[in-house]
Amino acid sequence: MRRPRIIVTRRWPEAVEQALQARFDVTLNANDHPFSAEEMRHALTGFDAVLTTVSDRIDGGLLRAAPLRCRLLASYGVGYNHIDIDAARELGLCVTNTPDVLTDCTADLALTLMLMVARRAGEGERQVRSGQWKGWRPTHMIGTRLSGKTLGIIGMGRIAHAVAVRAHHGFGMKIVFFNRSRVEPARLAGLQAEQCDTVDEVLAQSDFVSLHCPGGADTRHLIDRERLARMQPHAFLINTARGEVVDEIALAEALQRGTIAGAGLDVYAAEPSVTPALLKMENVVLLPHLGSATRETREGMGMRVVDNVSAFFDGHEPPDRVV
Repeated sequence: MRRPRIIVTRRWPEAVEQALQARFDVTLNANDHPFSAEEMRHALTGFDAVLTTVSDRIDGGLLRAAPLRCRLLASYGVGYNHIDIDAARELGLCVTNTPDVLTDCTADLALTLMLMVARRAGEGERQVRSGQWKGWRPTHMIGTRLSGKTLGIIGMGRIAHAVAVRAHHGFGMKIVFFNRSRVEPARLAGLQAEQCDTVDEVLAQSDFVSLHCPGGADTRHLIDRERLARMQPHAFLINTARGEVVDEIALAEALQRGTIAGAGLDVYAAEPSVTPALLKMENVVLLPHLGSATRETREGMGMRVVDNVSAFFDGHEPPDRVV
Protein backbone atom coordinates (compact mmCIF):
# COMPACT_ATOMS: atom_id res chain seq x y z
CA MET A 1 0.00 0.00 0.00
CA ARG A 2 1.29 3.47 -0.89
CA ARG A 3 2.58 5.40 2.08
CA PRO A 4 1.25 8.97 2.44
CA ARG A 5 3.60 11.52 0.96
CA ILE A 6 4.43 14.29 3.44
CA ILE A 7 6.78 17.26 3.46
CA VAL A 8 8.34 18.96 6.51
CA THR A 9 8.91 22.69 5.99
CA ARG A 10 11.82 23.08 8.48
CA ARG A 11 14.33 20.77 10.19
CA TRP A 12 12.87 19.07 13.25
CA PRO A 13 14.64 17.16 16.04
CA GLU A 14 16.38 14.07 14.66
CA ALA A 15 14.30 11.62 16.69
CA VAL A 16 11.10 13.14 15.25
CA GLU A 17 12.34 13.05 11.66
CA GLN A 18 13.29 9.39 12.11
CA ALA A 19 9.84 8.58 13.50
CA LEU A 20 8.23 10.25 10.48
CA GLN A 21 10.51 8.43 8.02
CA ALA A 22 9.61 5.09 9.59
CA ARG A 23 5.90 5.63 8.84
CA PHE A 24 5.63 7.89 5.80
CA ASP A 25 7.20 8.86 2.48
CA VAL A 26 8.94 11.97 3.83
CA THR A 27 10.65 14.91 2.15
CA LEU A 28 12.79 16.91 4.58
CA ASN A 29 14.13 20.45 4.33
CA ALA A 30 17.81 19.49 4.30
CA ASN A 31 19.26 23.01 4.63
CA ASP A 32 16.48 24.34 6.92
CA HIS A 33 15.65 27.36 4.75
CA PRO A 34 12.32 29.21 5.00
CA PHE A 35 9.97 28.10 2.23
CA SER A 36 9.19 30.62 -0.48
CA ALA A 37 5.60 31.05 -1.64
CA GLU A 38 6.40 28.92 -4.69
CA GLU A 39 7.87 26.14 -2.55
CA MET A 40 4.82 26.21 -0.30
CA ARG A 41 2.53 26.08 -3.35
CA HIS A 42 4.47 23.01 -4.57
CA ALA A 43 4.10 21.42 -1.14
CA LEU A 44 0.35 21.98 -1.07
CA THR A 45 -0.18 20.61 -4.56
CA GLY A 46 2.33 17.76 -4.48
CA PHE A 47 2.02 16.19 -1.02
CA ASP A 48 -0.71 14.55 1.06
CA ALA A 49 0.27 16.47 4.20
CA VAL A 50 2.34 19.57 4.92
CA LEU A 51 4.02 19.67 8.33
CA THR A 52 4.31 23.38 8.96
CA THR A 53 5.61 25.77 11.63
CA VAL A 54 4.84 29.28 12.82
CA SER A 55 7.55 30.64 10.49
CA ASP A 56 5.41 29.68 7.46
CA ARG A 57 2.62 31.85 6.08
CA ILE A 58 -0.24 29.88 4.55
CA ASP A 59 -2.88 32.39 3.53
CA GLY A 60 -6.15 31.99 1.70
CA GLY A 61 -4.71 33.12 -1.62
CA LEU A 62 -2.05 30.43 -1.45
CA LEU A 63 -4.52 27.74 -0.47
CA ARG A 64 -6.96 28.66 -3.24
CA ALA A 65 -4.35 29.21 -5.96
CA ALA A 66 -4.23 25.65 -7.32
CA PRO A 67 -5.92 22.26 -6.87
CA LEU A 68 -4.72 20.85 -3.56
CA ARG A 69 -3.34 17.38 -3.05
CA CYS A 70 -2.73 18.26 0.60
CA ARG A 71 -5.44 17.12 3.00
CA LEU A 72 -3.68 17.83 6.29
CA LEU A 73 -1.79 20.86 7.66
CA ALA A 74 -0.06 19.59 10.80
CA SER A 75 1.37 22.58 12.65
CA TYR A 76 4.36 22.28 14.97
CA GLY A 77 3.31 24.58 17.81
CA VAL A 78 0.30 25.70 19.81
CA GLY A 79 -0.52 28.71 17.65
CA TYR A 80 -1.96 28.35 14.18
CA ASN A 81 -2.63 31.96 13.20
CA HIS A 82 -0.03 31.56 10.41
CA ILE A 83 -2.70 29.47 8.62
CA ASP A 84 -5.87 30.96 7.14
CA ILE A 85 -8.25 28.81 9.14
CA ASP A 86 -11.38 29.99 7.31
CA ALA A 87 -9.87 29.06 3.95
CA ALA A 88 -8.70 25.70 5.28
CA ARG A 89 -12.19 24.94 6.56
CA GLU A 90 -13.76 26.05 3.27
CA LEU A 91 -11.44 23.73 1.32
CA GLY A 92 -11.98 20.76 3.63
CA LEU A 93 -8.45 20.70 5.03
CA CYS A 94 -7.72 19.24 8.43
CA VAL A 95 -5.50 21.43 10.66
CA THR A 96 -3.82 20.22 13.85
CA ASN A 97 -1.55 21.80 16.46
CA THR A 98 0.55 20.66 19.46
CA PRO A 99 -0.96 21.91 22.75
CA ASP A 100 0.10 21.04 26.31
CA VAL A 101 3.70 19.92 25.71
CA LEU A 102 5.27 23.41 25.78
CA THR A 103 3.39 24.83 28.77
CA ASP A 104 6.14 24.54 31.39
CA CYS A 105 8.93 25.47 29.01
CA THR A 106 7.26 28.71 27.91
CA ALA A 107 6.24 29.59 31.46
CA ASP A 108 9.88 29.21 32.52
CA LEU A 109 10.93 31.61 29.78
CA ALA A 110 8.35 34.21 30.79
CA LEU A 111 9.86 34.22 34.28
CA THR A 112 13.33 34.37 32.74
CA LEU A 113 12.37 37.52 30.85
CA MET A 114 10.86 39.05 33.96
CA LEU A 115 14.04 38.44 35.94
CA MET A 116 16.33 39.58 33.14
CA VAL A 117 14.61 42.90 32.52
CA ALA A 118 13.96 43.65 36.19
CA ARG A 119 17.55 42.89 37.26
CA ARG A 120 19.11 44.35 34.08
CA ALA A 121 20.82 41.03 33.38
CA GLY A 122 21.22 41.48 29.62
CA GLU A 123 22.63 44.96 30.07
CA GLY A 124 24.99 43.71 32.75
CA GLU A 125 26.31 40.83 30.67
CA ARG A 126 26.97 43.15 27.74
CA GLN A 127 28.92 45.42 30.08
CA VAL A 128 31.10 42.57 31.33
CA ARG A 129 31.76 41.15 27.85
CA SER A 130 32.71 44.57 26.44
CA GLY A 131 35.21 45.22 29.25
CA GLN A 132 33.27 48.23 30.53
CA TRP A 133 32.62 46.88 34.03
CA LYS A 134 34.74 48.78 36.56
CA GLY A 135 33.94 46.68 39.62
CA TRP A 136 31.30 46.51 42.34
CA ARG A 137 29.87 49.71 43.79
CA PRO A 138 26.69 50.44 45.77
CA THR A 139 24.96 52.45 43.05
CA HIS A 140 25.86 50.29 40.06
CA MET A 141 23.07 48.96 37.82
CA ILE A 142 20.24 49.10 40.34
CA GLY A 143 17.24 47.06 39.26
CA THR A 144 13.89 45.93 40.62
CA ARG A 145 12.97 42.80 42.55
CA LEU A 146 10.08 40.49 41.66
CA SER A 147 9.26 39.37 45.20
CA GLY A 148 6.00 40.77 46.50
CA LYS A 149 5.13 42.66 43.32
CA THR A 150 1.89 42.47 41.33
CA LEU A 151 1.88 40.39 38.16
CA GLY A 152 -0.86 41.16 35.65
CA ILE A 153 -1.68 38.44 33.13
CA ILE A 154 -3.62 38.92 29.88
CA GLY A 155 -5.20 35.61 28.84
CA MET A 156 -5.43 32.86 31.48
CA GLY A 157 -4.76 29.68 29.51
CA ARG A 158 -2.45 26.80 30.41
CA ILE A 159 0.80 28.71 29.98
CA ALA A 160 -0.49 31.75 31.85
CA HIS A 161 -1.64 29.56 34.72
CA ALA A 162 1.82 27.97 34.90
CA VAL A 163 3.39 31.45 34.98
CA ALA A 164 1.03 32.50 37.77
CA VAL A 165 1.90 29.43 39.85
CA ARG A 166 5.63 30.11 39.50
CA ALA A 167 5.26 33.82 40.24
CA HIS A 168 2.94 33.41 43.23
CA HIS A 169 4.54 30.44 44.94
CA GLY A 170 8.12 31.20 43.90
CA PHE A 171 8.19 34.98 44.37
CA GLY A 172 5.14 35.75 46.48
CA MET A 173 3.65 37.86 43.71
CA LYS A 174 0.04 38.98 43.72
CA ILE A 175 -1.78 37.82 40.59
CA VAL A 176 -4.40 39.84 38.72
CA PHE A 177 -5.61 38.83 35.28
CA PHE A 178 -8.00 39.38 32.40
CA ASN A 179 -9.53 36.57 30.39
CA ARG A 180 -12.25 36.87 27.74
CA SER A 181 -14.39 34.36 29.65
CA ARG A 182 -14.79 33.87 33.37
CA VAL A 183 -12.34 31.41 34.89
CA GLU A 184 -13.75 28.88 37.31
CA PRO A 185 -12.47 29.47 40.87
CA ALA A 186 -11.38 25.83 41.08
CA ARG A 187 -8.75 26.51 38.39
CA LEU A 188 -7.27 29.25 40.56
CA ALA A 189 -7.01 27.25 43.77
CA GLY A 190 -4.01 28.30 45.83
CA LEU A 191 -3.24 31.36 43.71
CA GLN A 192 -5.52 33.97 45.32
CA ALA A 193 -5.74 35.44 41.83
CA GLU A 194 -8.14 38.29 41.06
CA GLN A 195 -9.99 38.28 37.74
CA CYS A 196 -10.46 41.78 36.32
CA ASP A 197 -13.23 42.87 33.99
CA THR A 198 -10.98 44.69 31.51
CA VAL A 199 -7.43 44.69 30.18
CA ASP A 200 -7.06 48.30 31.31
CA GLU A 201 -7.85 47.35 34.90
CA VAL A 202 -4.99 44.85 34.85
CA LEU A 203 -2.55 47.32 33.31
CA ALA A 204 -3.28 50.05 35.82
CA GLN A 205 -2.31 48.02 38.90
CA SER A 206 0.49 45.73 37.69
CA ASP A 207 4.23 45.98 38.23
CA PHE A 208 4.75 43.33 35.53
CA VAL A 209 2.36 42.53 32.67
CA SER A 210 2.72 39.15 30.95
CA LEU A 211 0.88 38.50 27.68
CA HIS A 212 -0.60 35.06 27.00
CA CYS A 213 -3.39 35.73 24.51
CA PRO A 214 -3.66 34.13 21.06
CA GLY A 215 -2.80 35.93 17.86
CA GLY A 216 -5.33 36.99 15.27
CA ALA A 217 -7.39 39.98 14.20
CA ASP A 218 -9.05 40.32 17.62
CA THR A 219 -5.75 40.73 19.48
CA ARG A 220 -3.58 42.53 16.92
CA HIS A 221 -2.05 45.55 18.67
CA LEU A 222 -4.01 44.78 21.82
CA ILE A 223 -1.17 46.58 23.56
CA ASP A 224 -1.03 49.87 21.70
CA ARG A 225 -0.02 53.43 22.55
CA GLU A 226 -3.15 54.06 24.63
CA ARG A 227 -2.81 50.85 26.62
CA LEU A 228 0.90 51.41 27.27
CA ALA A 229 -0.02 54.82 28.68
CA ARG A 230 -2.30 53.09 31.19
CA MET A 231 0.61 51.10 32.64
CA GLN A 232 2.58 52.38 35.60
CA PRO A 233 5.90 54.14 34.81
CA HIS A 234 7.85 51.56 36.83
CA ALA A 235 6.12 48.59 35.12
CA PHE A 236 7.54 46.01 32.71
CA LEU A 237 5.85 44.36 29.72
CA ILE A 238 6.60 40.69 28.93
CA ASN A 239 5.54 39.01 25.67
CA THR A 240 5.92 35.28 25.04
CA ALA A 241 2.58 35.03 23.19
CA ARG A 242 2.44 36.43 19.64
CA GLY A 243 4.38 39.36 18.25
CA GLU A 244 1.43 41.09 16.65
CA VAL A 245 -0.29 41.50 20.02
CA VAL A 246 2.07 44.44 20.70
CA ASP A 247 2.44 47.57 18.59
CA GLU A 248 6.24 47.52 18.54
CA ILE A 249 6.61 51.12 17.34
CA ALA A 250 4.38 52.34 20.17
CA LEU A 251 6.35 50.16 22.60
CA ALA A 252 9.66 51.67 21.46
CA GLU A 253 8.23 55.17 21.97
CA ALA A 254 6.96 54.23 25.44
CA LEU A 255 10.36 52.88 26.42
CA GLN A 256 12.16 55.95 25.10
CA ARG A 257 9.83 58.34 26.92
CA GLY A 258 9.80 56.45 30.21
CA THR A 259 6.09 55.67 29.92
CA ILE A 260 7.05 52.18 31.17
CA ALA A 261 10.32 50.98 32.66
CA GLY A 262 11.18 48.10 30.36
CA ALA A 263 10.12 45.12 28.29
CA GLY A 264 11.09 41.51 27.70
CA LEU A 265 10.21 40.08 24.29
CA ASP A 266 10.53 36.60 22.82
CA VAL A 267 8.21 37.12 19.84
CA TYR A 268 7.89 39.80 17.16
CA ALA A 269 5.34 40.89 14.59
CA ALA A 270 7.59 40.37 11.54
CA GLU A 271 9.99 37.65 12.68
CA PRO A 272 12.91 37.47 12.27
CA SER A 273 12.85 41.25 11.81
CA VAL A 274 12.69 43.39 14.94
CA THR A 275 11.69 47.06 15.09
CA PRO A 276 15.11 48.79 14.77
CA ALA A 277 14.57 51.21 17.67
CA LEU A 278 14.18 48.30 20.09
CA LEU A 279 17.59 46.89 19.13
CA LYS A 280 19.32 50.02 20.44
CA MET A 281 17.67 50.10 23.87
CA GLU A 282 19.17 48.84 27.10
CA ASN A 283 15.82 48.60 28.92
CA VAL A 284 14.46 45.85 26.69
CA VAL A 285 15.49 42.17 26.62
CA LEU A 286 15.19 40.56 23.18
CA LEU A 287 15.24 36.78 22.73
CA PRO A 288 14.96 34.83 19.43
CA HIS A 289 11.61 33.02 20.00
CA LEU A 290 13.00 30.57 22.55
CA GLY A 291 9.74 29.83 24.38
CA SER A 292 9.66 26.12 23.55
CA ALA A 293 13.39 25.72 22.92
CA THR A 294 14.37 22.80 25.12
CA ARG A 295 15.24 19.36 23.80
CA GLU A 296 12.46 17.74 25.78
CA THR A 297 9.80 20.15 24.58
CA ARG A 298 10.80 20.34 20.92
CA GLU A 299 10.89 16.54 20.69
CA GLY A 300 7.57 16.33 22.51
CA MET A 301 6.00 18.78 20.07
CA GLY A 302 7.28 16.79 17.12
CA MET A 303 6.01 13.49 18.47
CA ARG A 304 2.63 15.10 18.97
CA VAL A 305 2.63 15.94 15.25
CA VAL A 306 3.57 12.33 14.47
CA ASP A 307 0.55 11.17 16.48
CA ASN A 308 -1.77 13.59 14.66
CA VAL A 309 -0.51 12.63 11.21
CA SER A 310 -0.64 8.92 12.03
CA ALA A 311 -4.19 9.14 13.32
CA PHE A 312 -5.35 11.11 10.27
CA PHE A 313 -3.98 8.67 7.71
CA ASP A 314 -5.16 5.68 9.74
CA GLY A 315 -8.69 7.03 9.39
CA HIS A 316 -9.01 8.18 13.01
CA GLU A 317 -9.75 11.60 14.46
CA PRO A 318 -6.45 13.44 15.11
CA PRO A 319 -6.16 14.16 18.85
CA ASP A 320 -5.26 17.83 18.34
CA ARG A 321 -7.54 18.81 15.48
CA VAL A 322 -8.44 22.51 15.38
CA VAL A 323 -10.26 22.41 11.98
